[in-house]
Amino acid sequence: MASQLDELLMRSAELEQELVEVFSSPPANSTDRLAASRIMCGVAFEHAESAKILIATGNFTSALGIVRLQYEALLRAFWLLFCATDAIVSKLLNEFSRESVGANEKLPMQAEMMASLEGKAPADAMMALRSFKDHSWKPLSSYVHGGAHALHRRGKGYPIVLLQQVLKASNGLGTMTANLVLVIAGDETNPGLMRRIQEQYRDCLPALQC
Repeated sequence: MASQLDELLMRSAELEQELVEVFSSPPANSTDRLAASRIMCGVAFEHAESAKILIATGNFTSALGIVRLQYEALLRAFWLLFCATDAIVSKLLNEFSRESVGANEKLPMQAEMMASLEGKAPADAMMALRSFKDHSWKPLSSYVHGGAHALHRRGKGYPIVLLQQVLKASNGLGTMTANLVLVIAGDETNPGLMRRIQEQYRDCLPALQC
């Protein structure tokens, strides 16, 4: 089973290289909204890279926690693009002081962002975001906050199947992030690019995206 995890990690690294190419696409214009969403996509992608490194080195508890952070960063990227007011986007991007950071801490949390995205973000993206929330949010939160999942798995070990599921979920979030980068880029020159990538790497993506 360990060899299966190693194989999935290698395939995931290959997928990551494909997505790195997508990330070379710049925003379609210089507006604060596109810039802020694009930056947050970069945060989400960094978390995806880190999750693979942590799994490969055996730091499984940290890996599972960071996948939740990956989801949160991607959700924030969607919210910045489709829902945030111009004033909030401008403040986030251009003001950075003790006072402004304190004000920014009042940004909507996960549930409020999900609600505000309904009817605004693409339907397929919303379906994937809801699926992740319904199946993964609570257990992954336990790893972030040192809850029962973290205590149990750290004490008794991590099943390979669980690690494979988490890695595939992270890969799925990664492809969603890359797709959002293309939306931000306004890139319609290769509309089948992400579909091709998803088909080519269906073995390391969650079933919802295959």
